[in-house]
Amino acid sequence: MCLWKIYFTLLTVKIFLIQSNQGNLKMSAKYRVGVIASGRIAREHGRGWDECEHTEIVAIADSHPEAASSYASDFNVQMQYANYREMLDKEKLDIVSVCSWDPQHAEMSIAACARRPKAVLCEKPMAISLGEADAMVIAAQRNNVKLAIGHQRRFYSSWREARRMITEGVIGQPRRLWSAIRAGMMNTGTHCIDFQLYALGDPHVDWVMGSVERQTDHYVFGHRVEDRCAGIIGYANGVEGVIENELNETYEVGAHVYGDEGMIVVNDNTLRYMNTSSNGWKDFEPTDKSEHGYGNAFVDQAYGICRWIEGDFEDYYGKAEHGRAATEIMMAVYESARLHERVKLPLQTRANPLDVAVESGVMPVIRPGAWDERSFLVRGEGMSWTGGN
Repeated sequence: MCLWKIYFTLLTVKIFLIQSNQGNLKMSAKYRVGVIASGRIAREHGRGWDECEHTEIVAIADSHPEAASSYASDFNVQMQYANYREMLDKEKLDIVSVCSWDPQHAEMSIAACARRPKAVLCEKPMAISLGEADAMVIAAQRNNVKLAIGHQRRFYSSWREARRMITEGVIGQPRRLWSAIRAGMMNTGTHCIDFQLYALGDPHVDWVMGSVERQTDHYVFGHRVEDRCAGIIGYANGVEGVIENELNETYEVGAHVYGDEGMIVVNDNTLRYMNTSSNGWKDFEPTDKSEHGYGNAFVDQAYGICRWIEGDFEDYYGKAEHGRAATEIMMAVYESARLHERVKLPLQTRANPLDVAVESGVMPVIRPGAWDERSFLVRGEGMSWTGGN
């Protein structure tokens, strides 16, 4: 085949893959988007909405005027608010992006759902307890709002390819998945757990067993986290998953997937695999590379939500049920460590088990002195996030 035919074939495949994520919606008006908080992840949301032809950011809410002003300038946003509830009340929003720190995800998402936009996109992790996650789902259901969670890596071509390969038996029957990260289970770890769920076809989880070390009074984004942890996940299909945090130097957002005829290694938007017929390692070339660290994931996420609203994407990748599943697994790791036993799902404890363990003395702080790993992101004089928006 001559070079121009090869180029044309590859271009056609790439266009098809982009269209499969972004769809072919025909809309007369753009959806009005309001963004809550204006930090780094809010800017990724902003890029997604800005590059989606069906959406327009019309308002930004942030308790710090200078931050809101900077965001408004960068994304050509007309309205700025110091109070997110005022924005929700005054603007007739179709979509709300919740980009605040973790402890406010539930409160802000529930408030947004109460105003009945078409959709709410909340950043990960969905919530800091299973009870909060369930309240978010209830608020969305009773107001007929589509609630999405920001596990945007499900839109990576490498993640979709891993799911396809596992489904089609490229590595035989999957047996175990191993994820090793740093920066906290409820931070990076939520993406790894979400990958395991997604790659396996979002199966039910039977049980979880976990071990947690927390000798310092450690916080991230204003809520308690572990110093180190490890968890084993017993999926209903017989596969086991392992999640490790801060146990070694490995930091991979994805997993090693071991099958009885081969293995797949996914790290962020890269994939390589080997099986009984591959004659060594083979690399998958992502179709969605860009100069941005997240590729086209946030743009595809924006298009996906528009398609979901329009009824063209019923099995939307990031729906709240998937975010709740990841939250339940993380809470089950903490609960197993608190009770010193394997925990069966569904999880019965609605509060955050790590909070319960610390406050009840089951997991005492050995080295006193609260510290927040993300304190460098706090504006003003504070050393941790304590409230507001």
